[in-house]
Amino acid sequence: MSSKKYHINKNHPGKLGEAAKDIRYLLERGYRRDSSIRFTGDHYRLDKNERYILARTVFSRNTTISRMEKKLGIDELKNGRVIIDGYNVLITLESLIEGENVWVADDSFLRDIKGIFKNHSNVDSTFRAVEEMLDFILRSEIKYTHVLLDTQIKNSGELAAFIRKRMEDLLIKGDARTSRHVDYDLKNCDNSEIIATADGIIIDAVKNVIDIPCFIARYHD
Repeated sequence: MSSKKYHINKNHPGKLGEAAKDIRYLLERGYRRDSSIRFTGDHYRLDKNERYILARTVFSRNTTISRMEKKLGIDELKNGRVIIDGYNVLITLESLIEGENVWVADDSFLRDIKGIFKNHSNVDSTFRAVEEMLDFILRSEIKYTHVLLDTQIKNSGELAAFIRKRMEDLLIKGDARTSRHVDYDLKNCDNSEIIATADGIIIDAVKNVIDIPCFIARYHD
């Protein structure tokens, strides 16, 4: 990845910003998340993409605090055991590499807005994203890394094999494999393990989390 500036949005512009404030207001008063986004989206006449951005990036204060408290710094990774939510991390890195918009959410996690998870295909930026991810692992001196990829995604087995080969080449201790229930595996990991993901449901269920794309973006900033 080059040292160019990436399309990282830290604030919601224009009517998105007003809509974000209204959603936070409703969430703080106990309204359901989906209802808050739908009501606000209708009020501001937001399109599908704008609503998707808000759904990915706007959270209540309690959720934000809870998730940020679980987020580890890079200096806390040395000699740790990390389990990576493969496609979650790689697709966000792809977005950075391809110059697409990526957002810093209220909870401080970096999120893409591709929305193409099940339709993902391995392309050049996928393999470049793998190299960036593995370079981060080396620089962080992580003791053991386990990459999980969803079996349901096209060519996930080939991607897992590629990651295993590159880990072997780089002398990175760990494994990469596919699973039919990645979310379940991650949510039920040992508390001593560190989970690399920006998936809010997983973050809420585990003890320690890291945001690999965020670290990489800062490193190249």
